Amino acid sequence: MCRNIRVLHNFEPPATDDEIEAAAIQYVRKVSGATRPSAANEEAFDEAVRAVTAATRTLLDSLVTKAPPRDREVEAAKAKARAAERYGLQGSASA
Repeated sequence: MCRNIRVLHNFEPPATDDEIEAAAIQYVRKVSGATRPSAANEEAFDEAVRAVTAATRTLLDSLVTKAPPRDREVEAAKAKARAAERYGLQGSASA
């Protein structure tokens, strides 16, 4: 599950609230061991997501770097290249 959490620091434009919340949800899912909480645990799960989202936003707003901001498209292309190398080329069908 945590493989879906992506680096959010030092991008232009900065990480969106939706990206931060998605990372928080993945984190809480991993820690709790549940992808979908039971009705009895839903409130605790949702509160944990809110807390992790807030902590992540605070962290990202506080970090400083001298490195130039990264480009999302370039980073996505690098990730696809790594995946292709690791798992082999997908979608190449022979007729």
